[in-house]
Amino acid sequence: MQLELNQLMIPPGSNLLMKNVNWQMFEDLLTELGDKRAARLSYSRGILEIMAPLPEHEDDKVIIGSLVEIILDESNIEFRRLGSTTFKNQRMAQAIEADECFYIEHETMIRGKKRIDLATDPPPDLAIEIDLTSRTHFDNYEKLGVPELWRFDGHQLQIYLLQQGRYMDSATSRHFPQLSVKEEIPRYLARSKDIGRTRTMREFRAWVKEQIG
Repeated sequence: MQLELNQLMIPPGSNLLMKNVNWQMFEDLLTELGDKRAARLSYSRGILEIMAPLPEHEDDKVIIGSLVEIILDESNIEFRRLGSTTFKNQRMAQAIEADECFYIEHETMIRGKKRIDLATDPPPDLAIEIDLTSRTHFDNYEKLGVPELWRFDGHQLQIYLLQQGRYMDSATSRHFPQLSVKEEIPRYLARSKDIGRTRTMREFRAWVKEQIG
């Protein structure tokens, strides 16, 4: 008897690891699951991980993504926010779905595209992972060449910059070096849980305007 994917039950906050998954099986799984799903997937050389996020995980990713949008808006920088889009490279046998991701300096190269193929298209310039119950797959991001990766563990924001193919911890963001995002993003995220999203966004926008003059 063959196990069907729709028989699997993954409680929120849990991960499922599957081994010996070939690329075609991974592609078939993506098709079966579809785009409108809560689960996040990562794939690396035959190992597939399926993660079911907690509601808090989703709240944090939305707020942090919105804070990044405000920085980009106030800096008058064109960008494309692609959320948890599946980024994959069959030749490398690597695939990842970030919690949030942004094209910034390479936005013009993927502007208007409905499908992105990392065999020919650049990876996102900034990826964001919320690690409340799961672990960030640094190898996947390194192999796919994502220049900047943020990891939020529920308390601290860590910034990693890709240097010679490996991530190095950084005190500042490559994209927003003039802003203390490592300290301020978690502070405003925590504030949103006390005063609400709308007021927090308004206060953060005012702070960004003050910082960039």
